[in-house]
Amino acid sequence: MNELTEILQNELKAAASDAKFREMTVRIIPNIPADSVIGVRSPDVKKIAAKYRKQDISGFLDELPHRYLEENSLHVAFLNGIKDYGECMDRVEAFLPHIDNWAVCDGLAPKVFAKHRQKLLGKIPAWHASGHTYTIRFGTGCLMRWFLDEDFEPRFLDMAAAVRSEEYYVNLMTAWYFATALAKQYDSALPYITEHRLDRWIHNKAIQKAVESFRVTDEHKAELKNHRI
Repeated sequence: MNELTEILQNELKAAASDAKFREMTVRIIPNIPADSVIGVRSPDVKKIAAKYRKQDISGFLDELPHRYLEENSLHVAFLNGIKDYGECMDRVEAFLPHIDNWAVCDGLAPKVFAKHRQKLLGKIPAWHASGHTYTIRFGTGCLMRWFLDEDFEPRFLDMAAAVRSEEYYVNLMTAWYFATALAKQYDSALPYITEHRLDRWIHNKAIQKAVESFRVTDEHKAELKNHRI
């Protein structure tokens, strides 16, 4: 363990919250070992990231895999703040194989990606083909985060729908993507529901999430409810 990693671990342990918060974290992220959770709230992780961001953090970023969930969350906070696209992408691709839960995966959203969307788009097919649960999830998450608004193209729906997996956290992200697409690009997304282009579980979960969303109109919700399988 390098010196900075040890320092950051100590910072995280010092920032640990109450036992109930740690227990809740273990409960909502059930697929990681309980002893890998320190129990630090997200704002406190971000404060530590802000404190060390201007230092040379390469030793910590290079030392993978990390031991603790919160180290991974801290890693994410550092990556999200990298301003150079090439450096950020290299760091993201090195980190993706080590992500082992939905919370760390969904927190990874580097600001610089928004300025380089076409380059980012070219990475998504390889992430979808990776075979790694959270790399696949991250790819679909990128489609949802950056390609359902002004840069939207209908073919992106095909990219998300083409993902086939037995992994719950992959399929949940696909459902979340289509629920968001129904909120933002309803006319383009609706045929994937009416023509049953999605696996049954994803189909029903996407409808459920869309119906629960305040961004979907009541008229559209009524229509979607008729297409439950």
